[in-house]
Amino acid sequence: MSDTAHPGGTFHLGDLTVTRVGYGAMQLAGPGVFGPPADRDAAIAVLREVVELGITHIDTSDFYGPYVTNEIIKEALHPYPDDLHIVTKVGARRDDEGGWPHARTPDELRQQVHENLQHLGLDALDVVNMRVGAVDGPEAGSIAEQIETLAELQKAGDIRHIGVSNVSADQLAEAQGIASIVCVQNNYNLVHRADDALVDSTAEQGIAFVPFFPLGGFSPLQSDKLSDIAQRLDATALSVALAWLLHRSPNMLLIPGTSSVAHLRENVAGAGLELSPEILTELDGVAAS
Repeated sequence: MSDTAHPGGTFHLGDLTVTRVGYGAMQLAGPGVFGPPADRDAAIAVLREVVELGITHIDTSDFYGPYVTNEIIKEALHPYPDDLHIVTKVGARRDDEGGWPHARTPDELRQQVHENLQHLGLDALDVVNMRVGAVDGPEAGSIAEQIETLAELQKAGDIRHIGVSNVSADQLAEAQGIASIVCVQNNYNLVHRADDALVDSTAEQGIAFVPFFPLGGFSPLQSDKLSDIAQRLDATALSVALAWLLHRSPNMLLIPGTSSVAHLRENVAGAGLELSPEILTELDGVAAS
C-alpha cells in the first residue's frame, strides 16, 4: 500500500516520515499488558500484516509485558524495513502485581533505553517518549532531569529523537528548553478534550500529537450518541472515533492497537472514513452530552 493510500497520508517525527495511521503494540502482551500472549504466532502475524499494509509507525515500550512486546516485534520484523519507525517510551516499570510504578532516575532511564535497544535489536531508537504522568493525566513537577538524561543519550547516538507522554503544556515547554521534542503522546479523544489547546499549539509547531484511548472515558450517553452516528454511517464506533481524530488536526498520529489481523485491517480502513461537515459538527457535540 502506498503512502497516498493511507488515511490521512503522512506526517513527520523530526526527520522521519510516518503514516498517520500507525499501530500500537501494547495489546500484543498478555492480559493486563502483563506476561506473554495466549497466541504468539497470532501476534507475529499481526505485526507482519502491519508492514504489509504499509504502516510505518509502531508504538511500543519495554514495560509492555515487560519485554514481551518488544521481543515479539524483533522476532516478527527484524531486520526492519528501512521505512519502518519504532517509537518506544521509558519512565516506568512493572512490579510483580502488574502495577506501573515510576522509574525515572537517570540510571533507570539509561537502563531502560539500553534494554529497549537490546530487546528490539537496534543500534539506535528512532523516538523515545519520556512518560511523565499516568494514563489518567499529567502529574505536576519538573521533568528537566529526565529530559537532560535523554538528551545525553541522544548525543551518545542511542536515541535519534525525543518525545514526551502524559505531560502538561508547561512540561512540554520545559522539555523544549532542553531538547527538540518531536511528539506528544497524551490521553485525548472525541470526549476527552482537555488538550484541545495543546493539540493546536503542537500543530502550529509541527510537532506530532499522538492520542491514546480513542474510546476511553465515554459516558453511557456519549457512547450511545457515537454508536447512533456510527450506525447511520454504516461504520463502527471506533472507526468514527479514529476518523474524527484524523479530521481534528493534521498533526494527529493514530496508534490503535489490536491482537487480530482482521481488526487491524478494519482499523486502517475505518480511519479513512469520510466525515461530512454536518457529521463533524454532530460529533463535536457528543462531548457536551
